[in-house]
Amino acid sequence: MEQLLQYVWKHRLLPLGQLLTTDGRVVEVIDPGLHNRSNQGPDFFNSKVRIGGTLWVGNVEVHLRSADWYAHHHDRDAAYNNVVLHVVEEADADVLTEDGHYLPQLVLRVPAEVSDNYQALLSTDHYPPCYQIIPSLSPLMVHAWMAALQTERLEQKTEAIAERARRLDGSWEDAYFVTLARNYGFGINGDAFEQWALNVPLHAVGKHRDDLFQVEAIFMGQAGLLQPEAVPRRHREAALSEGYFARLRSEYEYLAHKFSLQPMDHSLWRFLRLRPQNFPHIRISQLAQLYYERKAGLSVLLECETLDQLRSLLQTHVTPYWQTHYAFGAESARSPKRISDASTDLLIINTAVPMLFAVGRHRQKEAWCDRAFDLLEQLRAERNHIVSMWAQCGLQARSAGDSQALIQLKKEYCDRKDCLRCRFGFEYLKGKR
Repeated sequence: MEQLLQYVWKHRLLPLGQLLTTDGRVVEVIDPGLHNRSNQGPDFFNSKVRIGGTLWVGNVEVHLRSADWYAHHHDRDAAYNNVVLHVVEEADADVLTEDGHYLPQLVLRVPAEVSDNYQALLSTDHYPPCYQIIPSLSPLMVHAWMAALQTERLEQKTEAIAERARRLDGSWEDAYFVTLARNYGFGINGDAFEQWALNVPLHAVGKHRDDLFQVEAIFMGQAGLLQPEAVPRRHREAALSEGYFARLRSEYEYLAHKFSLQPMDHSLWRFLRLRPQNFPHIRISQLAQLYYERKAGLSVLLECETLDQLRSLLQTHVTPYWQTHYAFGAESARSPKRISDASTDLLIINTAVPMLFAVGRHRQKEAWCDRAFDLLEQLRAERNHIVSMWAQCGLQARSAGDSQALIQLKKEYCDRKDCLRCRFGFEYLKGKR
């Protein structure tokens, strides 16, 4: 496997004996170079190797077989003219660069122990595959890897937010609202909430933000929830007889005509196995209240300097009708249906923290980036099946920063079997038990 051979080269898992090119010259690896993870160009940049007594600084390409050089058309690509060494597991051909030079080739085998351990990682039924070595890892190494994973996850979220801003004509204010709405879906309805938020014309809503009823009418209408067919048949008669549904629908029709609005498809909302407090109607009503109270803006978020201030900012409740309903026509016991403390902290972890980090990067405000990391350290670790699984393996999450790191580890490394990029996987491949 080519990736495994790249791993052996990168980590210098080289045989103890003398390394020789296929034409008999001695090879000394001084620096394997910078691993290029893109699909463009040589595998390693700026490598330093001494071949036959001559120091070469350039790129290194790795293949299982020499003939792959031609199969990948590198002989016709000028980007490979600065390759100084071709590393292969099997030398079955001479290789020629686009400018006519024959490349020195080094035959390198994957050590048997590394190969066996890698196959064990790929085939094990236990999860995570490297669970056996976790208790034996040094606290310093674990801490360093967790810190890197936490940053990596924040950077991924930053890119997602920046992409939303680009889609919204550079409006970071609108990007924040979309990000906040997406996380109000709490996973199950995340995609639907993002589509809904993109479908809400904030410039139009802003003209009516002092009227909570009109705000809710636009919010519910754009969600497609004011279409009669969106109300289940068992609740439809009750919804129509109560009058609130009809009044909202009438107000929405007026505003839709005024601003040329089109509702999204109501069938995108998911209700199966969803607790009533997480129904889209409840979450949208809470967002309407948050928006009406002017607590859904980016500027007020950036003004919050403490965890308590953020919790106070994001705390909200439903509008009056929803205090006694979970859906149109579906009555419930009276309750303000405030967003729970646990849900508020999740919104801080998944919305406020990434937004602080993203805007801090965008505006070059290092203090906002530092605040994002500080908040993750102050918040309790999330409670979910991923964090529980790692705890069973001996890896405890002591803060939200840790739990975010463990989520990143599972989703981006374990789920993808990308053990060659994981520091735990590296320790496993070395044979540490």
